[in-house]
Amino acid sequence: MPVADRTVGSPRVTARREFGEWFTDHMVLLTWTPETGWENRPRVLPFGDLRFSPAMAGLHYGQVVFEGLKTHRRRGGGLGTFRPDAHARRFQRSARRLAMPEMPEELFLAAVDAFVGRDGEALPADDGRLSLYLRPVLFASEPSLALRPARAYTFLLMGFVTGGFFSDHPDPVSVLISREYARAAPGGTGQAKCAGNYAGAFLAQRAATEAGCQQVVWLDPVERQWVEEMGGMNLFFVRGTGPGAAVVTPPLTGTLLPGVTRDSLKTLAARRGYLVTEERISVGQWREECEAGVITETFACGTAAVVTPVGQVRDGEDDWLIGGGKKGPVTMELREALTDVQQGLAPDTWEWVRHHPHPAASQ
Repeated sequence: MPVADRTVGSPRVTARREFGEWFTDHMVLLTWTPETGWENRPRVLPFGDLRFSPAMAGLHYGQVVFEGLKTHRRRGGGLGTFRPDAHARRFQRSARRLAMPEMPEELFLAAVDAFVGRDGEALPADDGRLSLYLRPVLFASEPSLALRPARAYTFLLMGFVTGGFFSDHPDPVSVLISREYARAAPGGTGQAKCAGNYAGAFLAQRAATEAGCQQVVWLDPVERQWVEEMGGMNLFFVRGTGPGAAVVTPPLTGTLLPGVTRDSLKTLAARRGYLVTEERISVGQWREECEAGVITETFACGTAAVVTPVGQVRDGEDDWLIGGGKKGPVTMELREALTDVQQGLAPDTWEWVRHHPHPAASQ
């Protein structure tokens, strides 16, 4: 697939623009066909526009999956990408669900290494709030409108420097419960990270914005009462306070995304002595336990959002505060525990971080 040249601005601008609006200077490309399989080496190219046929299958039939992961500056120099192996395996599961070829884990990791090795220098060394967000994407690139899985695919990996998804500070966000729309259905693609899941969520997100909220909360698609996830993020609830607090998250039902950050936080919370459980929590239960002081905190988590407190919930004409609308101590402790591992400020007990050489920082 040919690539057209494109002029790219300074990566330093990225932190001042909205999430995902200004990209670094390169991208990684790989292709797959039934005859040759995957290319054996990632190609690093200048970031540029793509030329493709109007009949490209992914454009018409939605065979598109992607990932989101981050690279951080680490204490003592060097860069580290957080859990790329886990993202590689989820990328495989997403591709499998959409009848797409699964990229070998080692090839995914080679693409990450190639990209960070070339554009890691875009990440400034003087601001720990910034990270390099990596976006791998796989799409059906065969020029065919036959109603079947495509026979040619293109993998791209691009990236941009970013601060926090909501802001550079973990301020509590407000959320709207979606009663009109459902994100996924049993047997559908809810547990895959595919493009169609996000396009179908935009109307609900627009409704949340119009209601003065920053995000939407999705309910289960059958009974429409069980809390599942928030926008593109997983949710956690904290019951109680202090060392005896419990950290609770909805179980993976097949209709919500198995977040890598979610999995990491379960491990970190258990290491700190919190009781970690998976439990279905209804909207009514969420409100009642907040009002009774049982649920003291709620937070969202994801690669982009990191760990973000939820301070207010709106459900139609009703709304309620969580923990007085303030960020809670367990939320902030777990956020710090996660970012400390990512930035090399705490031991990486689980070998979550993939280390890269020491590219110069953008000044």
